[in-house]
Amino acid sequence: MAAPESDLIAFYQRFQTLSLFNDNSARLIEDLLLYSKNVEDALREENRALRRQLTDAQLDLEDATRSRRDLQQQVANTESRNRDLAQDNHHLKNNNPFVVVLIDGDCCLFKEALIRQGVEGGKKAAYALRSAILEQCGDFAGNMEVIAKVYANLGGLAKAMRRNGCLEAEETLKEFTIGFTQGKATFDFVDVGHGKERADNKIKETAKWNLRNYNCKQLLLGISHDAGYAPFLDELFQDETKKRRVTVVEGIPTVRELVSTGVNILNFNDEIFRSEKLVDRTSLRTNTSPLITTSSSSTTTPTVSNGNLPTPTSSTTSTPANATASYAGAIGNASPPPKITLPIQPRPVNANARASATPKQPAWNPGPRGLDPPIKVSPAALESIKKRKDNNKLCNNHYLRGPCSKGDACCFEHKYKPSKEEIDAIAFLARLNPCTSGQDCDVEDCIYGHHCPNVKDGVCTHPYCKFEDADHPPGTKYRSTKTYDYFS
Repeated sequence: MAAPESDLIAFYQRFQTLSLFNDNSARLIEDLLLYSKNVEDALREENRALRRQLTDAQLDLEDATRSRRDLQQQVANTESRNRDLAQDNHHLKNNNPFVVVLIDGDCCLFKEALIRQGVEGGKKAAYALRSAILEQCGDFAGNMEVIAKVYANLGGLAKAMRRNGCLEAEETLKEFTIGFTQGKATFDFVDVGHGKERADNKIKETAKWNLRNYNCKQLLLGISHDAGYAPFLDELFQDETKKRRVTVVEGIPTVRELVSTGVNILNFNDEIFRSEKLVDRTSLRTNTSPLITTSSSSTTTPTVSNGNLPTPTSSTTSTPANATASYAGAIGNASPPPKITLPIQPRPVNANARASATPKQPAWNPGPRGLDPPIKVSPAALESIKKRKDNNKLCNNHYLRGPCSKGDACCFEHKYKPSKEEIDAIAFLARLNPCTSGQDCDVEDCIYGHHCPNVKDGVCTHPYCKFEDADHPPGTKYRSTKTYDYFS
């Protein structure tokens, strides 16, 4: 039985629907495959990029690890060097103090007797200068170094000394400077050439630099002749600690402008420096060459009085008309040399003489506690106690006020049995340390000082006094710099 036409059409439609579905499925699968391929390619590329980044990160990590280890090693080395430098610095602070001497050599002149000796005179001058300075350092001389620099225009100075008559040959000054630098390695003679401002500037710059140095305990300036340094000293003395560290070395008497600054003055004229300025004596010499004629000769005789310039006065001497002109005859007929009266130079006043001329002051009362009773001490016992160092030092509290409260924890010696003289020496040395309460101290058996015990004739004789200005009588002069924590 034949199928109806409508059934065939229905099958055909269903077939077309199935074919369309299959085509859509195929396209879907194809699209899925293409998408998967693209995703896979992108993931592969990303994976490669991540692998490169991981490799770079590993390299960076290794490099950072090496750098960190190198840095750690550098830090360790730096810390080790810092410890060494700290030890060296501590050693330098406590074992290498020095004194600096800066001299304006154009006017602060060494004695001509030394300069005339050339090289040997320079060595003697260096030795004498160093010895005179160390003598001022007292007990600290053994640990003190002296650095000296002389700034001068050597060519101009040599000519000025020759015109003054105190030097015959200009080369002698050069030889003296060579000997001065050979006499001590830390001594130097600097030729600044022409221009006074060069020497002034060098001295000022060097002075400021050394005053900033912890170990420069005292600065000596050979500038007594020059009032131009007064503003420079006033600027320095704004800091009271610097004022105590500066002293003027007196050659030519100190000008009043410098004296008014209150600077300490030290005089070495007896052995080292001359106290007179150089004077050009060539203008005061008389030309004695006569004019000889067959009839008469006229000579001019200058006269000098009160230091003024010569005033010519004429005198005439007659000779026979047939006289023979000769050198001997000229000398015989020449006028006698003129008498020259120079102005009297002021005698330099010694700094010690000025101090001794000061009227005696009434007894000084430092405050409510008053003066500490004096302690007589044996020099031998004092030297014995001072020689003890570090853990071998005797404990002040233990020997002066009974058993030390720190007991075995104390770092000082307790077992030594000192003599009565040594006990006095311990008490004397303890007094050199200021009491923190000063004159307000109410401890009856206080072992520390309540005023400076080193003042004698208006001068503090301790070169490194730890006491404040108020702990000294009014007007006290200081022998050298005072320190507050240098040796504490």
